[in-house]
Amino acid sequence: MTGTANKTISVIMPAYNAEHLLPRVLEPLIEMRERNEIEEILVVDDVSTDSTPEVAEKLGATVIRMPKNSGPGAARNYAAQHAKGDIFWFVDSDVIVWPDSARQVRDAFAVADVSAVFGSYDELPDGAPWFSRYKNLMHRYYHQIASRDAETWWAGCGAIAADIFHKVGGFDVETYRVPSIEDIELGYRIKKAGGKILLEPNLQAKHLKVWTFRNSIYTDIFCRALPWSRLMIARESVTNDLNTSPTERVRAGFAGLFLLSILLSFVMLPTIWPITLVLLVTVFVLNLSLFRFFTRAGGIAFAIACLLYHQFYYVYSAASFTWCLFEYHILGRRTRFHVS
Repeated sequence: MTGTANKTISVIMPAYNAEHLLPRVLEPLIEMRERNEIEEILVVDDVSTDSTPEVAEKLGATVIRMPKNSGPGAARNYAAQHAKGDIFWFVDSDVIVWPDSARQVRDAFAVADVSAVFGSYDELPDGAPWFSRYKNLMHRYYHQIASRDAETWWAGCGAIAADIFHKVGGFDVETYRVPSIEDIELGYRIKKAGGKILLEPNLQAKHLKVWTFRNSIYTDIFCRALPWSRLMIARESVTNDLNTSPTERVRAGFAGLFLLSILLSFVMLPTIWPITLVLLVTVFVLNLSLFRFFTRAGGIAFAIACLLYHQFYYVYSAASFTWCLFEYHILGRRTRFHVS
């Protein structure tokens, strides 16, 4: 997509019970609209039970109301039918974009043949608990180090050329009726249609979500690992991107061995602690760049806590993929596996 100087941008924000977030997330977008950097801001109210639509209208956004509560993917598709822009810029209702984000979006589409772009969380997420900071910073880490020529796409702060969005059919809300990896799957279809997806690390935004152990593990397994694994297995291609690269798979393997050795030390073989120590050192070396990243963000104690939990994350993510392989090849439950 070239010649972006005259291309207009429509911001599309699905929102459900987001009245407490909207004053912060809409402020920079309203300022961009006043500077004529974006055409419009469409807040799609997904039948909220609070004052989300009233707050959005009062702040200056255009509100579109969904006929029934259908989830963010359906809300985005619905707004795309009404949006005027040449570029659809999707922003989640718990994300505050940086002041230069519209320029970053426009500059990204100035690159030859770019069909879609997505960015990264910034290094100062909201939420004081260390675990919540770990989750948001981990997301940032992978988006900052990944190849700019991306194979997937992210809807938290990502844009798609309007003609491409309509061409590929928007978000698949039939397969993914519960919000999960509908943005990743959409990215696969854009690539399959010959589109180029650009990861722009300078397109940054602050995430306001506060994570807990419970909602993190549930989301990681049931809304990410399982559906993404099924999609990759159905496509017969494990994505070499973000946190699914070959290097990440090696790290996951050693994380499993490390945690297994700890369990064996307590349950069966207390004399294997030297192996556990060797595996701990190996895990540290393999994750040295991540450890340094967390250290810069919150100090050594924070980095140690993050790195140790990250090994658990590797294990349940790898276990989810292994289960999906078993489910596909042994149990034959192939109706659960969707090919994009």
